[in-house]
Amino acid sequence: MSPTDLPAHLTIEPTWSLEPQILLEDGPLLAIWKPAGLLTQGVPEGLPTLENWVKNWIREKYAKPGNVYLGIPHRLDRPVSGVMLFARNSKAAARLAEVFRDRRVKKIYTAVVEGVPPQTTERLTHYLLKDPQAAHSQVVAEGTPGSKSAILDYRLLGTVTGRSLLEIQLQTGRMHQIRVQMAAMGCPVVGDQEYQIPQAGETTTRTVGEQSPINLTAPPRGSERIALHASRIIVPHPIRFDEVTINAPFPAEWASYWPEPAGDLAGEEKDPEFP
Repeated sequence: MSPTDLPAHLTIEPTWSLEPQILLEDGPLLAIWKPAGLLTQGVPEGLPTLENWVKNWIREKYAKPGNVYLGIPHRLDRPVSGVMLFARNSKAAARLAEVFRDRRVKKIYTAVVEGVPPQTTERLTHYLLKDPQAAHSQVVAEGTPGSKSAILDYRLLGTVTGRSLLEIQLQTGRMHQIRVQMAAMGCPVVGDQEYQIPQAGETTTRTVGEQSPINLTAPPRGSERIALHASRIIVPHPIRFDEVTINAPFPAEWASYWPEPAGDLAGEEKDPEFP
């Protein structure tokens, strides 16, 4: 299968690349398009983050002096682009935090990976151990102390020139989950320098005793942009409680990740696990 276009809701926006964009403002609910390479939050003062950009946008639009409240119910990795949600007041923030915690939010990602996955649709389950100081996760054996299960579903949209286009739905939310699980499957995300296929003699599943201290403590090696995009999110509105769907177009650089123009997949039968 060699598609020549992306699904209808997955389009490239050629002018979007470096600057965040407003996707939706619906009462206290904000949906923001995050460019790859921009941190979400939690860096020394003065460095650019999406949190600061959104606060400045609110401050300017509503002429708010002083501090601006902003609830952040989830994050995206720095090299990942796509849709992120924010809350403009504490009530909405608490309700969004609850639906994320209860896994009532559908998070759909699109990725270009190296190689071809073994199945056209599959559920992947691994056990991940994270080192928060090194901001790195690793697949380990089930039962490893400190490890947590990581579950995702993927669907193959197309293959071309040794690469595959996947739609991925997270069932859990672990640090770097998609990136780690794709590499463990043998199909690392294009451009991801931090998580690659293990070299000869290595495995992707190790016990704590087998883990190299270098692997656990080395700083992240990932590039600032990878072919992983948060393309759709479906969430209950924090005030009205109706279901809200937000789609995020691809940034301009995605034209280089897929080696040829893509076909219209709108007529293909969709897996019921995916919206």
